[in-house]
Amino acid sequence: MRERSCDIAVIGAGTAGLAALRAARDRGADAVLIEAGPGGTTCARVGCMPSKLLITAANAAHAARHADVFGIDAGSVRVDGPRVMARVRRERDRFVAGVRAGVDELPAEIRIAGRARFTGPDTLAVDDHTALRFRAAIVATGSSPAIPEPLRDLGDRLLTSDTVFEIPDLPESLAVLGGGAVGLELAQAMARLGVAVTLFDPGTHLASLRDDGLAETARRLFGAEMTLCLGCRVTEGDRAPEGVRLTWTEAAGATGTGTFARVLAAAGRPPNLRHLGLEAAGLSLDEHGMPAFDARSLLCAGGPVFLAGDANADRPVLHEAARQGRIAGANAARLVASGRHAVEAPRRWTNLAMVFTEPQAASVGAPYDPADATLVRGSVDFGDQGRARIMAENAGALHLHADRSGTLRGAEMLGPACEHLAQFLALAIADGLTAEALLDRPFYHPTVEEGLKTALEAIVAALDR
Repeated sequence: MRERSCDIAVIGAGTAGLAALRAARDRGADAVLIEAGPGGTTCARVGCMPSKLLITAANAAHAARHADVFGIDAGSVRVDGPRVMARVRRERDRFVAGVRAGVDELPAEIRIAGRARFTGPDTLAVDDHTALRFRAAIVATGSSPAIPEPLRDLGDRLLTSDTVFEIPDLPESLAVLGGGAVGLELAQAMARLGVAVTLFDPGTHLASLRDDGLAETARRLFGAEMTLCLGCRVTEGDRAPEGVRLTWTEAAGATGTGTFARVLAAAGRPPNLRHLGLEAAGLSLDEHGMPAFDARSLLCAGGPVFLAGDANADRPVLHEAARQGRIAGANAARLVASGRHAVEAPRRWTNLAMVFTEPQAASVGAPYDPADATLVRGSVDFGDQGRARIMAENAGALHLHADRSGTLRGAEMLGPACEHLAQFLALAIADGLTAEALLDRPFYHPTVEEGLKTALEAIVAALDR
């Protein structure tokens, strides 16, 4: 086994790891990247990009089927499953190739291929070929799909967000376990492409919506496109000649069974930490093996180790992973140069989460607490909002809240163009704008963003009373 030393060992070549490597090296640190593959980042390979390719194809089919609302008869719509999936993979591979090209440009001497594990507070072993001594380490190993126990013996009839884009054709039927962002996006896309979809979730609020009214609207709208089994837990899964036979228990205790061609597990992505040997690093670990870490500096308790990106399960979205990588890389370089006292803890970004279904869902900033008397709420109903009606996407609502000074604190929404509304509000909240100040900004007519004025005016009126 060869021996090597470095200032900073970066474990993982995804979005966070690559950002950390660049940040550390930009500060003059001798940083080494340890990459186990398959590379290309979760976003480009199995996440954001292929899922949006599938969703876009599905929405094209849906729009053609429902063009009659505009007086247009598009005729019969035929979905060619193999062609749909081939385009998803072709375009996905272009994104992945772009990421890999950037990695390939890194000097060979700063890259080590293999799986890393801690062997001490300042040492790592990479497979059985390299012993690496470091002064600081950054764990950016990403996450992997959770496989519920009842599904673990289904073989190739089980799909995850890591494998679903590899199927050569669309299945006739699909059971989706998980009604969060990933599960709901893929479930609706498959349904719009002609797959008979049944979605299971032990909860009752789809898309991680907190508001009961929005959750009820979501159940109604998505339930029109697929079968919803909410408040249900899948207890058994067995291979059958025609696919997979599932058994589930409903909230009231009744049981149900059904057979599906394929099953998609979309019930979360836990961090890839199990095989890192973190106990050898001297870190403070909880009962699940998760290190205690500061959410701002990303420094772990007990050692010179930083935890960034999906590996810390804090905010598993790409923009946060990239920023956390930069913070971890810069802080690791500061620690190496000047010690722990030099580590910085930047202010956290405004929380921003989106679900790319139709209608879209999003949450921004702090969640609304109806028991908090210091908060004031304003809403807009998209049912009669001008641009939403023009597009025939007039369903859902947006709820916005501010404190007693009028300063905007957060919002939750289900409706058209939520990706733009949420981004707009995230910037306003980050800048500390009040409802009155945001009202004194241009809102172009007719746009969905114009609907925000209704919610803002309600907040201002409530504060004036």
